[in-house]
Amino acid sequence: MNRSTPGIKGRGAAINPSNPFDSVDRGVAVLDPESPTTFQIVRSSSIINKVDSPDIRHGFSLNPYQGCEHGCIYCYARNSHNYWGFSAGLDFERKVLVKVDAPRLLEETLKKQSWKASPVMLSGNTDCYQPAERKFRLTRQILETCLRYRHPVSIITKNALIERDIDILSELAALGLVHVALSVTTLRPELQRILEPRTATPAKKLEIIRNFSDAGIPVMVMMAPVIPSINDSEIIPLAKVVAEAGAVTMQHMVIRLSGAVPELFAHWLDQHFPDRKQRVLEGIRSLHGGQLGSGRFRQRMRGEGNLATLYAQQASLARRRFGLDRSMPPLRTDLFARSTATQLDLFAMAG
Repeated sequence: MNRSTPGIKGRGAAINPSNPFDSVDRGVAVLDPESPTTFQIVRSSSIINKVDSPDIRHGFSLNPYQGCEHGCIYCYARNSHNYWGFSAGLDFERKVLVKVDAPRLLEETLKKQSWKASPVMLSGNTDCYQPAERKFRLTRQILETCLRYRHPVSIITKNALIERDIDILSELAALGLVHVALSVTTLRPELQRILEPRTATPAKKLEIIRNFSDAGIPVMVMMAPVIPSINDSEIIPLAKVVAEAGAVTMQHMVIRLSGAVPELFAHWLDQHFPDRKQRVLEGIRSLHGGQLGSGRFRQRMRGEGNLATLYAQQASLARRRFGLDRSMPPLRTDLFARSTATQLDLFAMAG
C-alpha cells in the first residue's frame, strides 16, 4: 500500500481497497481527489429489513441510502458497499445509491393487514440525513408517512439536516412516536474534521440537542465509537456538555473493525496519527480478545477486558453524575391506524 497517499479534503478515506467479490484483485487504488459524489437511482422490491441482532433494540430498520458522504473512517457499513460492486473505501463516500421508492414501499407495507406496528429504525446502516437527503428528501417523506399512519420510528444521525424536519418530529414526539439518537463522537472540531469529515460540527450537534429538547423531542446521545488513544479521554467531559444541552441519556460503543475497514483505518492513522498508530491498534485489539473486531453478539459493541471495563465504568459514572441515567420514553404502537391514514389521503384528494 502507498503509505504516502495524502488525505483528501472532506473525505475520510483516500484509497479504494479491492472488493473481495471481484473476480480479479485490482489491488489498492489511489483516488483522484477532485472526483465528485455521484448518485445512482436504484429500485427495490421491499424496504424494511428484519433485524435479528440482540444488540439492536428495534426489530426493523429502513435505509433509504446506501453509501454515505459523511466519510466516517471507522464505519462498519463500508463493507456493505462491496455487495453493490463498489469498494468500501472512497467509493463508499462518493458513490451513493438512492432508493427512490422507499417512501412508497414503506406505505405499501403499512397498509398490509399482516403488518403489526413495531418501531422502525432509520438508519441501521447509513445515515438517513446524509447530504444526499437535502436533494432527494426521502427521509422527510418517510417521516410524513409515519405521522400519517401514527407509526413509531427511531432515528440515528450525525447530520444537522435533521433540524429541517423539526416540525414533523415535534408532532411525532407529542404522540410518543419518535426517538432521536444523535451520534457525538468528539467535542474537538479538529478531530471531527478528519474522523468523520462531512458530519455536523460538535458545536452544531449540541445546538441540535438544545433545540430538540426545547421542542419536546427526546434525544439520546451515542458516543460511538470510543477509540483508544483518539477520543477515549472524552467520555466524561462529553457526557457533561450533552447533559447540559438537554440529552435524556447517553450510551457508548467501542470501535470494531472488520472487512476492509482495518486497512482503511490503518491508512488513516498513517496520515493523521503516525506517532500513535501502534498504540491505537493495540488498544483496539485489547477490546476484542486480540483481534481488531468481534462479531459476537452482546460483546462486540462494548468490548471485553480491562480497557472495556474502564470505559463502561466511566460512562456509568458520567450518567449518574450528570443525570443521564434516565430511560427514553417508550414508543407507542397503540396509535397505529391504517383507517386514519386512508381518510387523510381521501381528504387530500378531495381538496
